[in-house]
Amino acid sequence: MISALRFPWTQSMELLISILFSTFLLLSSPCDADSNSDLGSQCTEVEYQANLSDLLNSLVANAPIQNGFYTTAAGKGANKIYGLTQCRGDISATDCAACIKNVTVVQGCSNSIDATLWYQWCLVRYSDRSFFGELDLSGIMAIHNDTNFEDAKVVSEGLNFTKKLASTTPNQPSMFYTAVLDVGQSGKRYGMAQYTRDLSKSNCGKCLFQLVTSLNIIGNKRSWDISGSSCRMWYSDYQFYFNYSTPATKGGSTRSSPHRVAIGVAFPVLVFLLVL
Repeated sequence: MISALRFPWTQSMELLISILFSTFLLLSSPCDADSNSDLGSQCTEVEYQANLSDLLNSLVANAPIQNGFYTTAAGKGANKIYGLTQCRGDISATDCAACIKNVTVVQGCSNSIDATLWYQWCLVRYSDRSFFGELDLSGIMAIHNDTNFEDAKVVSEGLNFTKKLASTTPNQPSMFYTAVLDVGQSGKRYGMAQYTRDLSKSNCGKCLFQLVTSLNIIGNKRSWDISGSSCRMWYSDYQFYFNYSTPATKGGSTRSSPHRVAIGVAFPVLVFLLVL
């Protein structure tokens, strides 16, 4: 059973959705998506919709040839819209393009003025205001499996491992990092972190450590995925990222191989959240 949580960057961490019973969740919206999604204000102006379409098409065309990251804007005046997309650091340009295209086509929420859409392989974000370079700490989403639990020792090791991920990622040229933790008889744990490349190293660290401080809501879950508007972290007991061959070290983490491989399999639907 998969649980989906959304809470603000505060200690209260309000729980909006506790249990996801099906392969996707649709909440009071004409749109559906296989992503973690924050959808803001709505807009129906024809010109704005045309600008949004141009923007999304530009993201699809340019991100794969810009090493998986691209920012742009479309339109003028009140109908101007700003967009950013970034693919996960371990996927090929082909899969990067496929993921972004899937977001823009399947998402179908062209009447949203502000949206942050996290898929398994990519992020698409757009807004009617310029957000490039800004650290957004407005909220996070977490997905985990309710049936897999860790013992206290592994939870403690996993937390320290996650903190190291958060401190190491800002120093990576690609703003992307993976590592492996050996927890003895309990096997291995795999971690990955990424932040949007428009952020400074300082803001990257702030974003990732906000995710780390929010992990208490996840508790002793063995696998989870937690994301904000500007960064994301993954943790699991299986290797969910691609083509990494460096062996794990006892109680520590390892750098990953830079080699990438094209994978043509779409990730299944996770969750759709609407911010009311």
